[in-house]
Amino acid sequence: MRFSVAMPEDLLVRFDQLVARRGLAKNRSEVIRDLVRDALVEEGCATPGVLVMGVLTIVFNHHANDLQEKLHTIQHDYFEHITCATHVHLDQHTCLEVIVLRGEAELVQGIANLILGTKGVKNGRLSLTTTGQGAPWTQR
Repeated sequence: MRFSVAMPEDLLVRFDQLVARRGLAKNRSEVIRDLVRDALVEEGCATPGVLVMGVLTIVFNHHANDLQEKLHTIQHDYFEHITCATHVHLDQHTCLEVIVLRGEAELVQGIANLILGTKGVKNGRLSLTTTGQGAPWTQR
């Protein structure tokens, strides 16, 4: 199936720059397919009940009052949804933790919110993706 899209010249120039940044093996069609897949995965993650994988990255001061104990408690309370966690020392006071979560989208978001809302967590971000089970757009 072929389709064409009329695009303003300045937008096309910026899109071609994006294509170039994606590497030698990419062309416009492949980048468009990637963008469509990304949009479908994002929509899939917003569907109630869908199984997702989440990567939660947090930065915190490990000297904050009982923070590590609070983070460990949350992770132990939801151990069946935590695939793994990696702890990295950034400097004498600051740590980065990457926590891989699995479960229904609402639950994974809820666990992430508990962790992100814990006093002493400086910042963090949750990235969600579907598991790809039964999703035709995940096929390459």
